[in-house]
Amino acid sequence: MSTLEDFTQVPLRTWAQVLSKVKQAVVFMDDRCAEALHWSGGFAAVLEAGARNVRQFSSFEACGVHEPKAVFVVSSVLKGRTADVIRDVLALSHFQYCVVFTCVPHSAHLFANNVPAELEGTPVFEQFEEKLCEWMGNMNYTAEVRYAPVLFAPVSQQLILAPAFAHLFPLLPPDLRAINAKRPEKKKLGGLQDVDMSALPLELQVEVRSLVSALNHMFESTGTREESFAVGPMSRIIAGELGSLPQAKTRRKTAAKKASIIFVDRTLDLTGAVGHHGENLVEKILTALKPLPGHVTDVQVDVSELTSLQQTPHTHNPLAPGCLAQTQEPAARLLWEAMLTGKQKEAVMEVRRHLVEAASKEKLPIKMSMGRVTPEQLCSYIKLFRSSWESLQGHSGVLQLGLATAQTLRHPSLSRWDACLAFERLLLQALCDSDFPAVLRQLLPLMKPRGAEDSSPSGSRFFEDECGLEELILLLIYLYSLADEAHQDVNEGELDKLERELVGALTLVFTQEKELSPLVQKITGCSNAEELTTERAHSAVEDMFETLRSLSHTRDHLKQLRSVYTASDGVHQATYRPFLKQILEEVFRLDRSECPDMEHMSGGLTELLKTGFSMFMKVSRPHPSDNNLLFLFVLGGVTPSELRLIKETVNSHKPGSQVLLLSTRLLRSTDIPELLFATPRLVPDIGV
Repeated sequence: MSTLEDFTQVPLRTWAQVLSKVKQAVVFMDDRCAEALHWSGGFAAVLEAGARNVRQFSSFEACGVHEPKAVFVVSSVLKGRTADVIRDVLALSHFQYCVVFTCVPHSAHLFANNVPAELEGTPVFEQFEEKLCEWMGNMNYTAEVRYAPVLFAPVSQQLILAPAFAHLFPLLPPDLRAINAKRPEKKKLGGLQDVDMSALPLELQVEVRSLVSALNHMFESTGTREESFAVGPMSRIIAGELGSLPQAKTRRKTAAKKASIIFVDRTLDLTGAVGHHGENLVEKILTALKPLPGHVTDVQVDVSELTSLQQTPHTHNPLAPGCLAQTQEPAARLLWEAMLTGKQKEAVMEVRRHLVEAASKEKLPIKMSMGRVTPEQLCSYIKLFRSSWESLQGHSGVLQLGLATAQTLRHPSLSRWDACLAFERLLLQALCDSDFPAVLRQLLPLMKPRGAEDSSPSGSRFFEDECGLEELILLLIYLYSLADEAHQDVNEGELDKLERELVGALTLVFTQEKELSPLVQKITGCSNAEELTTERAHSAVEDMFETLRSLSHTRDHLKQLRSVYTASDGVHQATYRPFLKQILEEVFRLDRSECPDMEHMSGGLTELLKTGFSMFMKVSRPHPSDNNLLFLFVLGGVTPSELRLIKETVNSHKPGSQVLLLSTRLLRSTDIPELLFATPRLVPDIGV
């Protein structure tokens, strides 16, 4: 029987294939692969394997005469910009031996090169090997091209991410219009449920094929046969591709172990992704601290307090930042698990406990204090380690996690978090008593440029003091993803008029921003405030509202799991019902009843025959709870709060079951607006 540890070890074993080739080599790696490595031992693992150096995958890199070997690790197809960068590096260097690892399988390379049928061998890789020798300047030099899906990052014992697919997101109605625009009139698709793999843009098809191949590699490495289920249009496409993959069909015939995997579209529940209801420390750390450059999951931790350097405006953050990925120290790994899956209060106390234990172990003069944990208290413990290099080095992982906690607890954004939480609760209750336009209208007074004269009701003043443009956008997503839960007698004319008012008000807010945040830059396509004209802002906001309107219909096609909201009954307040929790409750129902919204995707012709026979006789279909090991793959990202929620749900319904969460990214507050509104959405940058 497979265990969770079997699967969290797969990324490490896959990287071992790459590390076996890096001895005496200069390694060039793109950001996507570097982030996966970051959670699988980091660059230290590459250097320990014998590499001379690790460099960025860039045309501006080159090596000298005494560096004859190169290893490239890329997440993209070996053509276009990726091939150009490799050629530039080789032309400027003196390599005699070159190895290229790509995360895109050979079959996807054939597809990207418009070769419809599978060919014997690996001709695309062989042709690229010849090009490598040509670019090195001698056809007698050695070149190798290999497939290695180093795409997964084991972030915790119960969570594996695929950061290379961080921008892969479920389809929305505006995407359907973009797809139909390129199709003849007679072949236009009626809805997202009609979209299949062939309808997607070429780049997106290559992305899906790479993901499916990596999943197959994971199951193959552990000798596992999966039963796939899908909830949502994009999940259905991915599960279908996994089911029909030739290598997967062969594997399932001989695999001894079994598991179930449920693919779920993130768009079926955006309330949980943008809401501030989670009491999770890591969720707040991801929101408060700046992202680590080139990464979508980790953040920068200021480690200057571990030094004696004096901070001035001119020397702010002079050191290389710390981070959350502490894979070496056992104590740091345990602390990270507690921070990721526990409530904030418990996690903060766990941080203090680990710091106290580390200081006691090193016989540092620590002053114990009980009661509430403060950031000042944590920093006072951390500063004790500055006096001993050995102590600092031995506990660097725990110290970095402690600093991340302290910097988050004293970060000014936490007041915004609490204000958003309070306002979301008010809106949640308002949905019981009012129609959607009436609830939406409550946001209108908040949409004014910073520093504008106060015209808002006193009841929302407390929130407005803390509200920024990003918070307004998050609240809009929160409300529109719940729109279908409000009273259904909506006056469309009234809603249209209100939305025009909101578009105008939000356009003014956009144009009055003195500095554009990264999110606003991605939504508008403008890098600074001078570029952002009223026309460009108005167009971007109109497109944003077109996407927002589509969010209220993402669950329309579902038969059972249509709601993430429980209205007030006069005794209990209205509550949000997480979609992932509902799925697990359906999986672990004692009567094992079949949920019509979880489509079984692994059956092929056999399943079709069963469906036909079931019309006149009882037929037993696979159920997700058939296997003790369950994968939940959330396409579009998960929050740390959801990881804790899943753990609690499993423990309360079926203790002993093993559930491994897979996803594309660990979400911070602004990730969903970026994924929804940044353009272009359907064409990922994968080098094709």
